[in-house]
Amino acid sequence: MAAFFQTVWQSVTGFFSTFNWIIDTLDILVVALVVYFIIRLVRDSRAEQLLRGILFLGVLYLVAYLFGLTTVSYLLNAVFDNGLLLLVVVFQPEVRRALEQAGHSRGGLLRILGGFNNVNNAAYIDQWNKAIEATADAVEILQKQKMGALIVMERTTRLGEIVRSGTIMEAEPSAELISTVFFNKAPLHDGAMIIREGKIYAAACILPLTENLQISRELGTRHRAGVGMSENSDAIVVILSEETGMVSLAEHGELQRNFTRETLVKALSDRILWSQEDALPVGKRKKGRGNRGEKE
Repeated sequence: MAAFFQTVWQSVTGFFSTFNWIIDTLDILVVALVVYFIIRLVRDSRAEQLLRGILFLGVLYLVAYLFGLTTVSYLLNAVFDNGLLLLVVVFQPEVRRALEQAGHSRGGLLRILGGFNNVNNAAYIDQWNKAIEATADAVEILQKQKMGALIVMERTTRLGEIVRSGTIMEAEPSAELISTVFFNKAPLHDGAMIIREGKIYAAACILPLTENLQISRELGTRHRAGVGMSENSDAIVVILSEETGMVSLAEHGELQRNFTRETLVKALSDRILWSQEDALPVGKRKKGRGNRGEKE
């Protein structure tokens, strides 16, 4: 027994004698962050169930190896030899979402460094203010007419694929134009409107539906499309319910509801304009910050 503890102690002291406290600690922290990010990525999604299946195959492989099950071991070896390719295929939605989130982080860094186009341009900020006011006014008009709307405010993530699914407009924003597009007899009402750099860029665009199973069943296709768009980009999505007249915002896969005209304007200004305004001279900044709605 003493020899066993002596061997363990020698192994421990040998490990710490070769341990580089800076490099090795950094190495461990990076691996821990990667593991944490993967857990967050697959949590509450279909990937969680798939990971359980992979864990089961791992246990089955260990059992086959211990009991000498040659055929089972051969088949599982073939699966694990091509494991990376299989993981990419099986987890394609999650891998894509992870890469898009990494791209969002890069876009945020560029914005902070002033690298994103037009962020220091006062005219650009005024254009966005015009679009936000027009959107809020249009929502009020549509609420009175009991019609729905789905409006995507593009930020750093370019939505080229989404735009190509609709009709290019490239028009100055106005409440009349936005409400006319979503009039239920209009040819472009069935789909989403894209607002790019403060201008109406496209309409009747098809958005990806969310795969989040936690979304309330009371919410229809319009809300699921809005949440799905916010999951796949850093866009802010304004959703007006045709049935209830309730105004919601989708951002980063989360849905916030019960906005009034005033809180909608403040919330959009807070999310879209705050970084641009902070880059301007103090005398040109607009006062006020946005309020958030109620998170679902």
